[in-house]
Amino acid sequence: MAKYDMSSEAVRHFGPRCVRNNRVDLRVLEFVNQEAPIRVLAISGSLRVESSNSALINAALRLAPADVAVSIYVGLSTLPPFNPDHDIEHAPAAVTHLRSEVQAHDAVLISSPEYAHGAPGVLKNALDWLVSSGELIDKPVALVNASARATHAWNALAETLAVMSARVVPDASITVPLDGRRLDPDGIVADAAVSSALKSVLAAVAAASRETRTSHHCD
Repeated sequence: MAKYDMSSEAVRHFGPRCVRNNRVDLRVLEFVNQEAPIRVLAISGSLRVESSNSALINAALRLAPADVAVSIYVGLSTLPPFNPDHDIEHAPAAVTHLRSEVQAHDAVLISSPEYAHGAPGVLKNALDWLVSSGELIDKPVALVNASARATHAWNALAETLAVMSARVVPDASITVPLDGRRLDPDGIVADAAVSSALKSVLAAVAAASRETRTSHHCD
């Protein structure tokens, strides 16, 4: 890991536990830089073109404040079925892309429907590919859905993420009150209650991400 020489200013700014032998890892600077926008990777658990959950994450992109950058992951349908025999150093290209995207972001926002009292298979498949590689470890996650009745999928996903050592943020994990309305992203942004709920999700997951930045590599 690249390092550069630090004066006593490093101890004042980063704390003595972040500095070793008057040097600091360059990646420490990335995590302690509170000026950099929080990068959130948004994932819809549905492949439907007119999915309410996809509309939610597209609306989140538009509602994000200036200090939060939301990107939408669109590769769910390209991932091959999880196979432990292929979960090796040279994983399939779509899997490598998913892993690099999750690694490159500070937090993840997942909006998922419920099918037959469970999470969609394509979403669970994506999470399976992240188990051994560990990109979700200690990563703040906002887990939202568009229906108050979709509790089985939410609970199943929360359990899976907990086992993977992701950090599901309670204040960022809510039911967004669509109430069965088929709102597109424009309609969600225009709806005061729904847009307010999404803004609170983004604020909560951003706050959790900033806490991670200040504590990472300084324990």
